[in-house]
Amino acid sequence: MTPTATVVGWRRWLPSTLMASCSLLSYIDRQTLAVLSPMIISQTSLTDASYGDAVSAFSIAYMIGNPLWGALLDHIGLRIGMLLAVGLWTAASASHAMVFGFLGFAIARGVLGFGEGAAFPGAMRTAIVSLPPEKQGRGIGLGYSGASLGALITPILVTPFAIKYGWRAAFIVTGLLGLAWLILWWTVSRPPLIPKHVRTSDRIRIPNLLDRRCWVVSSSFGFGGVALAVVAYASPLYLNRALGVTQEQLGHILWIPMVGWEAGYFFWGWVADRWVPPGTGKRPTWVFLLLSVLALPSALVTFTDSLAVVLGLFLWSTFVADGFVVMSLRVSSHIYPRDQIGMAGGIGSAAWSAVAAIVIPIYTRLVAQQSYTTIFVSMSLLPLFGTLLWLWISKPARLWRVET
Repeated sequence: MTPTATVVGWRRWLPSTLMASCSLLSYIDRQTLAVLSPMIISQTSLTDASYGDAVSAFSIAYMIGNPLWGALLDHIGLRIGMLLAVGLWTAASASHAMVFGFLGFAIARGVLGFGEGAAFPGAMRTAIVSLPPEKQGRGIGLGYSGASLGALITPILVTPFAIKYGWRAAFIVTGLLGLAWLILWWTVSRPPLIPKHVRTSDRIRIPNLLDRRCWVVSSSFGFGGVALAVVAYASPLYLNRALGVTQEQLGHILWIPMVGWEAGYFFWGWVADRWVPPGTGKRPTWVFLLLSVLALPSALVTFTDSLAVVLGLFLWSTFVADGFVVMSLRVSSHIYPRDQIGMAGGIGSAAWSAVAAIVIPIYTRLVAQQSYTTIFVSMSLLPLFGTLLWLWISKPARLWRVET
């Protein structure tokens, strides 16, 4: 019997809940630098531009790590693979407490980004192997939801702690949290909750850039989810520079956009299970077109001086971006076989990271130039561009005949 047959009721959701705690940890680790960026920039040799470059180092390493970890998880299984990945990024997170300039931050962010590349492929694979098909969309949303929860609580917890004890102490705490998760993972990640891994090939399957499926997932995930990167990494600087919000005040308000991020995973996961079921042989074109329209209001951020309205637009943009993420992953589970599903999830996250690696350094420089309108208008249009690209790439009917 399969694990989905032997595990019933609320217990079948434990694996995805465990991966939600993993993605929560990953976002606490990555968001600590963003939340404390005004303080760190003022107390180190970092500038706005070099901060953006350090974030880009994370994004580039994250881009590389996602498909590689996804392929490795497909090959060696979730239990050992996640132990290796989280151990690596926990050490990298703690190392931030010992660096002083751009090179140190860039190296620490790079190693952190590479290790964290396993979080979302792991969540994707966990949902597919531990849940029945009619619940997998919600399982994906649950596994990914820890990211938004981590982004939500990080400003609330980290800011007062850093103000009292210093920003370096905050990174030591993130290392201790990672160690606690590793102990929990090793204790819980056993059959039947997480099925025993069965290797289907002697070779590690890596993404094939000549495979149209790779670009189907990349186009919608990468461009559609761009608002998540902008709100996570650039919004603290925008609020600080343009609206005069202090570091202490940021700690009280940065959680607000993350409510949309958190709610979006669950809502769009439900939509995916309800209206984008596997086996129909049809492209969910209407979903991506709808999401593209819903992303457009983000262009209005700079047309108001109201902090409440700006935060509301940030919340809306993350909610809509979640739709692109969940729907892209649901599509990947339709067109990739089950034994490559971790890799498929890694492809989507890698595409998102590639876009972030390009736009965040550009946007942080635009912040320094006070060219705020350019940032948010382009952010609102990139999902539409990704959808148009998706419509073209995903057209062949043969792609939709593959079922997991």
